[in-house]
Amino acid sequence: MDRPRVLSVVLAGGEGKRLMPLTADRAKPAVPFGGTYRLIDFVLSNLVNSDLTKICVLTQYKSHSLDRHISLAWRMSSMLGNYVTSVPAQQRTGKQWYLGSADAIYQSMNLIQDEDPEYVVVFGADNIYRMDVEQMLNSHIDSGLDCTVAGIRVPRAEASQFGIIDARPDGRISEFLEKPADPPGLPDSPEESFASMGNYIFTRKAFTDMLRADAEDTESRHDMGGNIIPQFVDAGSAQVYDFTLNDVSGSTDKDKNYWRDVGTIASYHAAHMDLVSINPIFNLYNRRWPIWTAQEQSPGAKFLEGGAIDESIVSNGCIISGGDVAYSVLSPNVRVNTNARVEGSVVLNNCLIGRGARVNSAILDKNVIVDDGVEIGVDKEKDLARGFSVEDGITVVEKNTHVVAG
Repeated sequence: MDRPRVLSVVLAGGEGKRLMPLTADRAKPAVPFGGTYRLIDFVLSNLVNSDLTKICVLTQYKSHSLDRHISLAWRMSSMLGNYVTSVPAQQRTGKQWYLGSADAIYQSMNLIQDEDPEYVVVFGADNIYRMDVEQMLNSHIDSGLDCTVAGIRVPRAEASQFGIIDARPDGRISEFLEKPADPPGLPDSPEESFASMGNYIFTRKAFTDMLRADAEDTESRHDMGGNIIPQFVDAGSAQVYDFTLNDVSGSTDKDKNYWRDVGTIASYHAAHMDLVSINPIFNLYNRRWPIWTAQEQSPGAKFLEGGAIDESIVSNGCIISGGDVAYSVLSPNVRVNTNARVEGSVVLNNCLIGRGARVNSAILDKNVIVDDGVEIGVDKEKDLARGFSVEDGITVVEKNTHVVAG
């Protein structure tokens, strides 16, 4: 049986305002995560591991570091016709930037026409999860419908925070609700609701027809979840794909069906804390479904003068020289000096933690220098007085900041 022709489109053009200041100088999908990765590496790894290897990444805001990462880390075999390519706003339909996620694809319609796929996979770029996308694709093909939306089960009491899918027992979607006050329960689990994961699969012709109709609608916000999906639902041609049915090779009972939207500082920090326990809530060490990226060429981490590490990820190039690190994630080339302590924190590349310094419940962006004896995250009022961002108890220090004593 011939494999279906599939084009994957990754939406990576959002500003990521709620992740400021981490997105002050980079696109949200380019934000580092888990020590050595970028957020976009998770969706790209899922697609590639699923043998979906024709991938266009639509970019827009502050895309330089994202474009550079894709060009260096995601070189596919051109001999086999595989590719991951970043596509900026091209103004093919007029002198405007993307007006919404649906408009981004409409303005890039040439990509679909050139590849001539039977199905179009449209995924977001900034969630943490593993997923065998081929299983979702097979469900879409078997359904005979034009649209499939990935749904994750969430407690009904929390469902009003999400876009919610009301589906019949056969999986066909009867209504798509944006943050409803009274979310519908599931037929087999009344205290759970289906939240949209922002991952979709479409039959090509129906999708392109819908995009063209949406482009002509002057009242539309040109949004995938807000406009395109409801149109397929109204036409009776959309189904939900239950993420709990997805079986990823090598998953543990604990991290099976893990999915986290890291759209805020608090959720970004919490997702890192999910990585570091002995039996992590999300396991980066699954060699049967690896998360791919370009690893920085640095020597292995080094521990000197009694430096101690507990339930932490320490990346290559780090030197822990007599300091302590607990429940934290350190990106490459971080140095923690004598009697310093880093706890419950995320420290990005090339940071220096001085002697006797304390970093607690904090995120340090790249190239931060913390002078000897300085405390960050210990007294949130002092952090605010220094001009740092504090959100939900997490202190964030901007890129290239030198935090001096006093």
